[in-house]
Amino acid sequence: MKKGLFIVFEGPDGSGQTTQAEMLADWFEMNGFKVKLTKEPTNNVIGGIIRSILRGELKVSIRTLALLFAADRSHHVETEIEPLLNRGVTVISDRYTLSTLVYESINGLSIEWLLKINELFPKPDIMFILDVPGKICIERIRKSRFGIEMFETEEKLEKVRKRYLELKDLFKNTYVVDGTPLPEIVHKEIIKIVTKYI
Repeated sequence: MKKGLFIVFEGPDGSGQTTQAEMLADWFEMNGFKVKLTKEPTNNVIGGIIRSILRGELKVSIRTLALLFAADRSHHVETEIEPLLNRGVTVISDRYTLSTLVYESINGLSIEWLLKINELFPKPDIMFILDVPGKICIERIRKSRFGIEMFETEEKLEKVRKRYLELKDLFKNTYVVDGTPLPEIVHKEIIKIVTKYI
């Protein structure tokens, strides 16, 4: 059986990566492919702890947070991503390893250490980084959500955007896509790229 494609969406909060991941999963389904949409942090116990930290309800060191992300990812890979890929299912993840490298390196952890604790996880077949300025990201977040998480200020989101662009060559088959147009236009760009891999 042919292994499924592993596709990851990355970008600053508010860049539209969740919307695009959902749209692509719908496209795969409509075209007769087996597909699973997933995300990080996950909905398991470790993912719940991470979300409470991001909301400021629990205080931990940046190193502890990075290790929690790695633990959540390890469980995600073992119980969901790898079994599905091995059954020929395309897996689309809203965030993955690059999120940890970007956000935690901005917090002061070394890229080398972050790569080390994530080195055993499978690499995506295709990764999309949605490039959206911090100003637009924060406007979108304010329109769509009540709570603002720890990374969400315009200045921080712009820093995150720049770090994504700095690290874009760390993984093969990474595509930077302009995330500022209407979602349907961004989706068309993504489909053009994905069809080369099917």
